[in-house]
Amino acid sequence: MKHKIGILIESDFYENEIFYYQFRFQEAGYEVHFLSRLWGCDSITFSGHELRAPFRCDESFEALDDAALDDYAAIIVPAGMVSDRLRYTEDVTKLPPACAFMKRVFARKDIVKGVICHGLWLLSPIAEVVKGRKMTVHNNLLGDAKNYGVDYVNEDVVVDGDLVSARTGGHCYLLASHILKTIGDNK
Repeated sequence: MKHKIGILIESDFYENEIFYYQFRFQEAGYEVHFLSRLWGCDSITFSGHELRAPFRCDESFEALDDAALDDYAAIIVPAGMVSDRLRYTEDVTKLPPACAFMKRVFARKDIVKGVICHGLWLLSPIAEVVKGRKMTVHNNLLGDAKNYGVDYVNEDVVVDGDLVSARTGGHCYLLASHILKTIGDNK
């Protein structure tokens, strides 16, 4: 049984959402792993968006090979500016490492993908993974979603197979609930 849920993290995360996931997924019996690009460091402490709350991350998505991904039931791209920060690449001729990671995740139907609020930004360099998929997004990203070829649905949460999306960080409880149900349906 897959026993891990991964959540991408960077500075300017939405604190309420991240803190909710820490406990909600543990309560459901999953190990929660926060993943980021660590730039060769053992850990990085990121700051939240509203309260500037510190959050220490010591796991890198760059270290996860396909065998390690076998343990993950879901990977979540959270709200806030996490996705904008993670889509940075120092070599503009290559995909940003976080986008390359998400492309690998989207290729796996056995991993539930969660995208909430501004999380859609991380998928801009790999828009083909959401083209034709039913999703909801933050109202500010409606134009982005249409440009990516998303089949936009005007609801707070949308499930399209192995993809669960939610409109805002304030809808994290809906995203979590639907991710857990989708994981259960995939067993």
